[in-house]
Amino acid sequence: MKFLLQRAERAPILIFRARGSGGTHRIEHKQRMSSDLTRRQILKFAAQMAVLAPFARAAAEPLPWLVRSFAAPPATRPAPYKLTAADDRLLDEMERMACRYFWEQASPKTGLVKDRARPTLQDQHYIASIAATGFGLTALCIAHKRDFIPRAKIEERVLTTLQFLQSKMYNNHGFFFHFVNMDTAERVWNCEVSSIDTGILLCGVLTCRQYFDSPEIRNLATQIYERTDWAWMLDRGKTLSHGWTPEHGFLPYRWNTYCELMMIYLLGIGSRTHPIPAATWDAWWRPIFEYRGQSYIGSYAPLFVHQYSHAWFDFRGKRDRYANYFENSVVATKAHREFCAAMHRRFRDYSDRVWGVTASDSAQGYAWWGGPPPVGTIDGTLVPAAAAGSLPFLPRETLSDLHAMRARYGGHEWKRYAFQDAFNPLTGWYDSDVIGIDTGIGLLMAENLRSNFVWDTFMKNPEVRSGMQLAGFKPEDAASESLREPAPSPEASA
Repeated sequence: MKFLLQRAERAPILIFRARGSGGTHRIEHKQRMSSDLTRRQILKFAAQMAVLAPFARAAAEPLPWLVRSFAAPPATRPAPYKLTAADDRLLDEMERMACRYFWEQASPKTGLVKDRARPTLQDQHYIASIAATGFGLTALCIAHKRDFIPRAKIEERVLTTLQFLQSKMYNNHGFFFHFVNMDTAERVWNCEVSSIDTGILLCGVLTCRQYFDSPEIRNLATQIYERTDWAWMLDRGKTLSHGWTPEHGFLPYRWNTYCELMMIYLLGIGSRTHPIPAATWDAWWRPIFEYRGQSYIGSYAPLFVHQYSHAWFDFRGKRDRYANYFENSVVATKAHREFCAAMHRRFRDYSDRVWGVTASDSAQGYAWWGGPPPVGTIDGTLVPAAAAGSLPFLPRETLSDLHAMRARYGGHEWKRYAFQDAFNPLTGWYDSDVIGIDTGIGLLMAENLRSNFVWDTFMKNPEVRSGMQLAGFKPEDAASESLREPAPSPEASA
């Protein structure tokens, strides 16, 4: 299968091309693009591409091949990597500085966290994202555990945030607007009520519910989660909608192809108040990608899709009838590292030691890029969150990358909140901003590598365990006999 971006005079054409026994099948989608696309426009465009991916795969090969590819147990893993003293110092400093971001760049009135900020207390950005706030709530648990910030102040901030979410911030069936004013929660950019960003927020809410020994925090967190009407977000379909707007109702895009979606399905399936059927877990597509002999479930999207659900859900040693998703992310991360190293002739700073490209800022604006297969116009930019968000998957390789980035580029790239969002050593461009979700994924994965803390805390939620059980997750050995059940059909992804 090939993924091509053909630039026409007026609009590029994205083509998914698969060659099968019936000849060459081609699906085209046209979308005008410009160099100054906003992050929201890029995400919308990616959603349109996700709609086409299942049909490209269906044209290529019969479904049983997908199941057979992942029927075998994972290859023998090397012995667990033991952190060196230098590793632990680096991770501790990264975590401390990232927690500082989620403390300083949140509104004391609402607890909502800025989507992005410059590394200064005088930053003028005012737009918060609910996803950054979900990472931020989890960051406060980490800061409390590690005593980075006075603990009484942290509990007060968590309580302020949950009170605001529960009783003062607009929601529709429990789902929140994606981007809002950090002090008033007023909607900005005509954004959507977002299913995935609400899911990230709820992961932070549920982490606080289990970590803090406060009846009020636990009660508020329970109310916020149990209010969420997952069945409504299905919009009479078999898969969850991307969201809803007051002007147009439900968005025409569905979470129907593998990406960061696992969290929202498991949260919905496990809900005690507004559950969705367990069959929705089988309704989304799991395309197989190959790179240099490595096969893994993936999508035409940056590396973060293999990270986000894993920040909270502990998939280690478990599998459903399709895959062990932790091992799948290990393979996807290996493939990405090799993909970057293979571009060394084009971008001399890329190597098997310095690597990593995921959705991030660029010199031309926000960029949706990565691979394999190549996504976006990669220009030599490096994104620390690619490695930081993959720390538990490849500890040795990601730590080597982060050490090298700090040593070589830290004078420009390492500031008040640790790494800035992105930089291009070929052109001398260094981002002026930090993006909350990119800083957040690195923070959570660093803590999981060091102590399993986020996994252990979040997985105490009974709804989380129930969701995984109902979706068919079993310990690795116990699941092996059920792996030849059929994969979902393209029609099931409607």
